[in-house]
Amino acid sequence: MHRTALRIVAASLGFVPTIAFAHPGHDGASLVSGFLHPLGGVDHIIAMVAVGLLAARLGGRALWLVPASFVATMAAAGLAGMAGVGLPYVETGIALSVVVLGLIAVLGVAMPVAVAMGLVAFFAVFHGYAHGIEMPETASGLAYGAGFVAATALLHGIGIGLGLAIGRFGHSAVRRAA
Repeated sequence: MHRTALRIVAASLGFVPTIAFAHPGHDGASLVSGFLHPLGGVDHIIAMVAVGLLAARLGGRALWLVPASFVATMAAAGLAGMAGVGLPYVETGIALSVVVLGLIAVLGVAMPVAVAMGLVAFFAVFHGYAHGIEMPETASGLAYGAGFVAATALLHGIGIGLGLAIGRFGHSAVRRAA
């Protein structure tokens, strides 16, 4: 039952258009605009919730190591974007993150925590860079960056909570059926 519920949630998210359109023009130059930036795009939301679902599926120390790996790498890549460092295929990397992380969630792929950390960190480069390069010129880098880091962590937390709730629902359904 747990796998079925998780697959339904992940498949539902997969039907949302996944072209990387999360990064239109952004007005404002504050913590709030940085927080709202990642929440404005379905691609970022799907990928971040999928990271949380993966962490919940792996459990244990993965609950904090997998999201922390993403957030730390995203922040570093955001700094590179703010500095104007070039990175090719950003939108392709973002779109692939949605597909790959979504498939992992749908298929319930198990992997070592270190592999999950490396995988999400790879995709975090593209998300972080996009956030950094698109920071408004009038924004405080620290405030804006703190905002998009906080929103990302919140989305990871939602994915973890959803994954844990699905796990509990699945376990209770199995007990009732037995």
